[in-house]
Amino acid sequence: MEGTVRPEGYDYDTHSRLAGPLTEPGDKPYRVQYRSLLSREPHRMRAVLLMTLAPILTGLLLVYLVWPTHWVEREGGDRWLVGLDIAMLVSIGLIELFMVTNVASVAHATMVARDPVPVVPEYGTRVAFLTTYVPGKEPISMVRNTLEAAVRLTHTGPLDIWLLDEGDDEQARALCTELGVRHFSRKGVPEWNRENGAHKARTKHGNYNAWIAMHGGGYDFFASVDTDHAPLPNFLERMMGYFRDPDVAFVVGPQVYGNYDSPVTKAAESQQFLFHALIQRAGNRYRAPMFVGTNNVVRIAALRQIGGLYDSITEDMATGFELHRHKNPRTGHHWRSVYTPDVLAVGEGPASWTDFFTQQMRWSRGTYETLFKQYWKAPFSMPPGRLLSYTLMLVYYPMTAVNWLLGIVSCVLFLWFGASGTQVTASVWLMLYSDAAALQIGLYLWNRRHNVSPHEPEGSGGLAGMGMSALSAPIYLKSLGSAVLRTRGQFVVTPKGGQASPDRLWTFRIHLFWAAVLAISLIASVQYRHTHAAMRTWAVLALCIALAPAAIWSWTTLRERGAARAAAKVSTRQKNATGEAEPAVATTTGGN
Repeated sequence: MEGTVRPEGYDYDTHSRLAGPLTEPGDKPYRVQYRSLLSREPHRMRAVLLMTLAPILTGLLLVYLVWPTHWVEREGGDRWLVGLDIAMLVSIGLIELFMVTNVASVAHATMVARDPVPVVPEYGTRVAFLTTYVPGKEPISMVRNTLEAAVRLTHTGPLDIWLLDEGDDEQARALCTELGVRHFSRKGVPEWNRENGAHKARTKHGNYNAWIAMHGGGYDFFASVDTDHAPLPNFLERMMGYFRDPDVAFVVGPQVYGNYDSPVTKAAESQQFLFHALIQRAGNRYRAPMFVGTNNVVRIAALRQIGGLYDSITEDMATGFELHRHKNPRTGHHWRSVYTPDVLAVGEGPASWTDFFTQQMRWSRGTYETLFKQYWKAPFSMPPGRLLSYTLMLVYYPMTAVNWLLGIVSCVLFLWFGASGTQVTASVWLMLYSDAAALQIGLYLWNRRHNVSPHEPEGSGGLAGMGMSALSAPIYLKSLGSAVLRTRGQFVVTPKGGQASPDRLWTFRIHLFWAAVLAISLIASVQYRHTHAAMRTWAVLALCIALAPAAIWSWTTLRERGAARAAAKVSTRQKNATGEAEPAVATTTGGN
C-alpha cells in the first residue's frame, strides 16, 4: 500500500472493526440488527440535555429577532428604505430559520444514530470487485496499488477482480495479466458511449453500467472502490454479511484519506466528520444511509431494477436516492441500505485548495441536481421517516449557500444604506447568540467521541473541519447559481497518486470577490456612519472567512519556501564540510 496510502502509524485494523465482532445470524429469517449509539453512553442525559437545549435556544433567538415589536418602523421614511428594512427582516429570519434547521438536524441525528450488528457472510455468493481507470488522468502506479490490495481480499465464495479501463490501455492490460485481474473496456462500443443517460461517455456511471450490461449477470453482487482507494483484506468479510437480509440493496463505509500529510487534506477529512460519524449512522435508523461511491458493495439485481447507476455528476447520491424509492419485487418491501462505521478502504483526499474546491463544487452540484430533478418524486414513493432523513441531508448545501448570500446581503444593506429590519438590544442579542452558539458547539464536540477517522487524534475538537465547512460556503453558493442557471456541470477527475493541482491566486477568486464586497462596504459604513456593533461584527467575521483560504495558502507557501531554503543551506554547508567541490558557475560577458 505504498504510494497511494501511508498506513504507518495508524491503527487501521482496529478501525476496520468499529461495529463490533462478527456474529452468527441465528435460525430466524435474517434482518439487519442495530445498536443505538446513545444507549451505549454512560452519561447520555448530558447528550439529551444538549440535544434539547441547542435547538430550543436557537429557536428562541429566531423568535426574539423577528418578534413584531422589534420590527423597525420608519414614520415618514422613504419607501425604498422601508423596502430595504423589510428585506433585512426577511434575511435575518431566514438565516436564523436555517440555523434552527441545522441544529435540529444534528440533534435528531445524535438521538437516532445507530450501528449495524456485523454478521458472518453467507457462503457461496458470487462477487465481482470493481475499480476504474482513466488513462492519462490517473497514474498506473496507483491502479497497481489498488489492484494489489484487491487480490488480497478474502471471500467465502467465487470472487473476481475487475479493472474497468476507459481507454483500453496496453499498460493496464499488462498489469491485469500480471496480477490475475480481469480487464474490461467499453472503448469503441457506440451503445456504451452515448452523450447522455446510463451509458454516458467519459463518466464513472457509464463505465460501470457498461460492465453490468456485459458481465453483471454472472454475479450476485459487485464491490467497488474508487481508483485511489485501497481496500483492506477484510473488506468483503465485514460488508457481505448484511446481504443475508434480502431487502438490502447496498452497504457502504466511511471515507478516509491516507495521504494525511497536507494541511488541506487533514482539514478536508475532518470536515467529513459529521457526515460519516453521525448523519450516515442516523440514516441507519430509517434503513436508508446515502450511497457513497468511494467504497461499497451493491446487489446487482436491485441496481438493474432501476436501470443501473444514475446519470448524474454525483452518481452515487442519485443512485441511492432512486434505490430507496423502489421496492424489492420479491418481498414487496422498500430497498434498504446499511452504513457500517468500519474503515475498510483507505484513499486519497484533496491535497490543494484547487482540488478541495473542485471536490466541494462537484458534491454540492450533485446535491442540487438531486433536489431539482429527483426529490419531487420522493413524497409519493418514500416512507415518511426516510423522506425526513433525505430532506435533512439534501438541504445542507443549499441552506449553507443561501445563508452566506443572505448574510452578505444583510451586511451590504446596513453598511451602505442603514437598513435594519429589527431593532434589539445588543446585549440581549449577544447573550442569546453566544448561548445558542455555545450549545451548538457543545453538541458538536460531544459527538466527536463517535469519530470514525483513524487519523485524527483521539479527543481532538475537529476545529479544522468546522472551519473548512465555513470556508466552503462561497463555493456552495457558486455551485447553486450554476445549478439554477442550468450551466453544464462536468465530472472532473481529481489528481491522484500523490499529484495535486497547483494553487494560484486565481484559485481564490470566488472568496476574494466576496472579500472585496465586504471590505468596500465596511469602508462605506464609516463614511455613512452606519456603525451598529452587531452588524459590523458580522461583516468582519464574514470578511475573515472570505480572506482565510488565500491567507492560509500564502502563509503555508512562504513557510514551505523558507523550509526549502533552509534545507538547501544545510545541504551546502554539509557539502563544504566534506570537501566536495562546488559546481562551476558559467558566466558570460557582453552580448545578450
